[in-house]
Amino acid sequence: MHLTLEFGGGLELLLENSTKVHKVEVTTPKDGQDKVVEVTTPKDGQGKVPMKLLLSWVKDNLIKERPEMFVKGDSVRPGILVLINDCDWELCGGLDAELEEKDVVVFISTLHGG
Repeated sequence: MHLTLEFGGGLELLLENSTKVHKVEVTTPKDGQDKVVEVTTPKDGQGKVPMKLLLSWVKDNLIKERPEMFVKGDSVRPGILVLINDCDWELCGGLDAELEEKDVVVFISTLHGG
């Protein structure tokens, strides 16, 4: 499954090379599997990936420093806006939202120092 992940509002600084846009390919989890696995050629383009598993994958594979600034427990930190295809993720089901082929997920930090 192909997904586009975008990071803004300073979150890109937590990633390697401060890259804002990441095009990733993930496999759909099998029953009982609690991790998303990155592959070069997805075997099942018809499946869905829950947001909860994607967040875990992002933390383990894309966040290179200060993961506590991105996640808190199983979810994103308060103050991080998450959009799935330009729609607030809370309207899509939050952690239970199921991502499909070619979805775009945007993470924007609304937290600013001062």
